[in-house]
Amino acid sequence: MTSIRRRTLTLIIGLMLAGLAVISLLNLHDSNHEIAEVYDAQLAQNARLLQGVMRMPMTGKEHADLYQAFNQALSEAVPRVDGHPYETKIAFQVWNASNEVLVHTASAPSFNPPPRTPGFSDVVDLSNRRWRAFLLEDKQNGLRIWVGERDDVRSDLVDRIVRHTLWPNILGSLMLAAMIWLAIGWGLQPLVNMAATLRARHPGSLEPLQFTPLPTELEPMQAALNRMLAQIQEVLGRERRFVADAAHEMRTPLAVLRVHAQNLLEAGSEADRRTSLEHLIAGVDRTSRLVNQLLTMARIEPQAGTQTPAPIDLVATVRESLVQLTPWLLSKELELVFDVTADIQPVRVDPAVIDIALNNLVTNAANFSPLHGVITVRLSKKDNRYELSVEDEGPGINEEDRDRLFERFYSRGNDQGAGLGLAIVQTIAERLGGQIRLENRIPAGLRATLEICRF
Repeated sequence: MTSIRRRTLTLIIGLMLAGLAVISLLNLHDSNHEIAEVYDAQLAQNARLLQGVMRMPMTGKEHADLYQAFNQALSEAVPRVDGHPYETKIAFQVWNASNEVLVHTASAPSFNPPPRTPGFSDVVDLSNRRWRAFLLEDKQNGLRIWVGERDDVRSDLVDRIVRHTLWPNILGSLMLAAMIWLAIGWGLQPLVNMAATLRARHPGSLEPLQFTPLPTELEPMQAALNRMLAQIQEVLGRERRFVADAAHEMRTPLAVLRVHAQNLLEAGSEADRRTSLEHLIAGVDRTSRLVNQLLTMARIEPQAGTQTPAPIDLVATVRESLVQLTPWLLSKELELVFDVTADIQPVRVDPAVIDIALNNLVTNAANFSPLHGVITVRLSKKDNRYELSVEDEGPGINEEDRDRLFERFYSRGNDQGAGLGLAIVQTIAERLGGQIRLENRIPAGLRATLEICRF
């Protein structure tokens, strides 16, 4: 992609050249107009001066001598030696009432017949040369005074003006373009410094960026980069926690499985082999549950930038989860009751996290419920939140263990548990903007309540 400096410079120089072209065209038009006005005024003035000379009171012989002196002086002009080269391109003629030429310059064009329309005009002589002319008619003295100049005089002057104006503009534009290039480079230097710093950073470095001094325009970019680095650190932290937890918790189950496998090899009787095999299967089941819990924990940890889910029917979601759990509860000879109020509205929640939380809460309740016990699931609305409660008829909890129950891998009174169930539910509660509460029931049992505050 084209660099910012090149794109900016191309736009600025293009606009500058376009403006220069427009200004040059306007200058050319104005120059033509003003030159025409000045030259036309000179033609009219020369005609008036010549009229004044021709009106001098003289006898016929004196007029003839004056005309002869005029013609002789004009014929002796040598522009290249003692005059100007434009002299041959400026001419005048005077006719009397009989169309006889009284006075004329050597360069005066020939007309047949002589022009008769007073005022300014553009004419072409017999040699096909264009003239700008002014004809002054003196009816009192029977004279017609024609003063003209060739069109190439004005064209040459306009060309000189354009050349003398255009070249400085071109040179000035080149110098201005160079200064603009340097100015843009100076203005973009903080961005260049930021890019150089980013390139020089170690690929594994996740420390926040601190550019000083930093222009106001680059502050949002630095803030966005720092947010992204923080999110990457959070993701890597979750991965490290998952690996550490898995390594820590899998070490003991695997060691136990190895012991059971060795006992199975060394068993001396069928009864010993069967016992070792049953312990081995139980150990595999516990390890599988531990792995599933670890994966669930990694899945539902809060993630930055997660999109807001679409609204769901919370009642239908809870009911579907309970339908999946019913066969398992019946196999443990437990009864399941679902109680829901009538004012439950759709809520923007990921249905998967509701299913995970409900599975963990019901599983905990089933593990501590007596035979033929009743597990009650309630969904209700209180103030500006929903509450999902799971009640059992078990022994409840000790107050001194309440806080530790939410610690990872802390399992109370359940040797087959991984100690992650309530920790998972607490993480889900934080993700939903609520909390998880544990309350002992009277006379016996425990109520676990999950608050859902994101409507």
